[in-house]
Amino acid sequence: MVPLYFLERDKMRILGLDPSLSSTGWGIVEVENNHLRYVADGFIKTDPKAPLPERLTVIHNTLKQVIETYHPQEAAIEQVFLNDNPTSTIKLGMARGVVIMAPALYGIPVCEYEPTKVKKALVGVGRAEKSQVETMVKVLLPGCKPKNNDSSDALAMAITHYNYRNARMLGIK
Repeated sequence: MVPLYFLERDKMRILGLDPSLSSTGWGIVEVENNHLRYVADGFIKTDPKAPLPERLTVIHNTLKQVIETYHPQEAAIEQVFLNDNPTSTIKLGMARGVVIMAPALYGIPVCEYEPTKVKKALVGVGRAEKSQVETMVKVLLPGCKPKNNDSSDALAMAITHYNYRNARMLGIK
């Protein structure tokens, strides 16, 4: 059994990430004494007419600024899903690679979670509606008004990581 004091750091910030080539969401939550607090959120919009390398660079540079501003210690990202359109899947994979790489370059561990785990962690049901997840983000992070659906999903990812991280440390699956 892990002592409860091991689960707590003075303060820990978690960066939640929702990758997309068109609008990557990010959200920062802070944990102090097992209490979650909203810090910031946003999204990274890229120009669909810009060349792919330029769009990926925008994502990387913005995430670099987020990391340098908020200093997260851990990060979480949604596991990839398969798309019917192979071109979209490849582009999402490229954006995902950049999103995973950004915190990794700072030595920040990145964990991945299935969409059903995120829904279950926030709503209690793995098949919950997106609107239910967004409502729970606002309930769990009082005063939080996510900038858009992508940043709300990123905050949900950070909350999920916090919940599963503690469960893993206690030996619960």
